[in-house]
Amino acid sequence: MVTYRASLLSLASAQKAAAPGAPPYSVYVNRRVGRYFAAAAHRAGMKPNMVTVASAVLTFSGIGLIADGTPSWWLGACVWILLAVGYALDSADGQVARLCGGGSVAGEWLDHVIDSAKISCLHLAVLATVYQHFQLGTQALLVPMGFTVVAAVSFFAMILNDHLKAIEALKSGRKLPGGSVSKWKSLLLIPTDYGILCLLFLFLGAPYLFFGLYCLLFLANAGHLFLASIKWFNDMKRLAILPTDANSQGA
Repeated sequence: MVTYRASLLSLASAQKAAAPGAPPYSVYVNRRVGRYFAAAAHRAGMKPNMVTVASAVLTFSGIGLIADGTPSWWLGACVWILLAVGYALDSADGQVARLCGGGSVAGEWLDHVIDSAKISCLHLAVLATVYQHFQLGTQALLVPMGFTVVAAVSFFAMILNDHLKAIEALKSGRKLPGGSVSKWKSLLLIPTDYGILCLLFLFLGAPYLFFGLYCLLFLANAGHLFLASIKWFNDMKRLAILPTDANSQGA
């Protein structure tokens, strides 16, 4: 049986590269915490899909508390713990797959479907608690409604970007250029980090402060989606005019 330490050391040397400009919490906190969970899960004999399901159970338990609980400091702490651990396990499932020799298409499908569900359900849960407990008027409901749309479209667009780039690379037989990693870009993307959204629920005991911060995150995410969509659209247009490897070598 592989020891916990051996699994941890194996993961430390087999981390996949972070996406260019990825938000710092996801890279420097969540992935590292997920590594410890992955080593423990592998030691316990858990398969990647089992870790994915465990992540979903914790995450949707937290979402259920947001939707049905009465906002308070203790509830916010419980929600944060459930969402944060669920997020760490979401990182751990892929790391367990690497320890097991590689993931599967079915596992990736399950992971993405659960991610897409949690992204929308989280903001719909905020909509429910704002409606039931916050004395802010019906106009305030537009914020979680808008955040639901922004989060869902952002997630779909990122998945679609990767999918279309992979198809183009397969069709053309060329390696597509990657983006540059920028620490400044990473810092600017902090408001779009799911881990930061999880932390926000620690303020559920102060509804007005929570909602004010939530509005700021919504505006930041909406602005990012608008600007990123322009870049992504131009990236897709450039895919059709990039030279193939063969043409580049012959030039």
